[in-house]
Amino acid sequence: MARQRPTVRLIATDLDGTLLRSDGTVSARTSRALARAAAAGIDVVMVTGRPARHVRALAGSAHLGAVAICINGALTYSLPQDAILSESRLSADTARALVATLRARLPEVSFAVEVGLRYGWDEEYARHRGKIDPPDLPVSDAMTLCADGANKLIAFHPELSGAEVLDRAHDLIADLAAASFSGAPFLEIGPRAVSKASALAAYCAERDIAAADVIAIGDMPNDLPMLAWSGRSVAVANAHREVLAFAEERTLSNDEDGVAELVERLLEPAGLHTR
Repeated sequence: MARQRPTVRLIATDLDGTLLRSDGTVSARTSRALARAAAAGIDVVMVTGRPARHVRALAGSAHLGAVAICINGALTYSLPQDAILSESRLSADTARALVATLRARLPEVSFAVEVGLRYGWDEEYARHRGKIDPPDLPVSDAMTLCADGANKLIAFHPELSGAEVLDRAHDLIADLAAASFSGAPFLEIGPRAVSKASALAAYCAERDIAAADVIAIGDMPNDLPMLAWSGRSVAVANAHREVLAFAEERTLSNDEDGVAELVERLLEPAGLHTR
């Protein structure tokens, strides 16, 4: 008798605060669990606010899947090919309008940009942020950096969190772009109607995977669209209060290998519900 496949066909996992431990590593237990998932025919996709270069740099990432949805859905990336599979950008005009209006409202704000596989920032951003990866775009005014549009515009304020920047400038952003925060000390601004959910939905549609067959796990508000779209939503125990309130299920914290615990439960005989 042919083996029936599980209704969970794809695991979509956030990275920071979810799959990764607080020190940024992938635990041996998590790596083993994801290898078991792949062997069982379950696709694993990283869905993260990180840019592609930071995904590539992860140690112990052999079982994290070949494709990563990066920059909150604005770029889908193939690790084996080191290539962009698809992307969405703020237009140059929109990105520059956002820079101008945010500067007018919050004069101390500074900016960095993600443009394809390249990145850069203005002088004030580098001065405030301290030790960060060297850019591969010339350090320049944000208006210049946005000349080719941007997958992500990063707005940093030395005295305000990303959530506080969004609270003070929501009316300036809402009609032009999508804004989110993920625990980093800045606001992330991307193309309107683009999210982790929209990119994951497109990825699944290309592979004839229904939302009902996807389980998603995350920890921060930028994960909420993905959790809402997926057939099953899971929060790690350390998740933001909004995520804990929204998710249907809960697993252990990221430092307790919550993703591994979830996968192990899924792979138990009772956990693999058949069609």
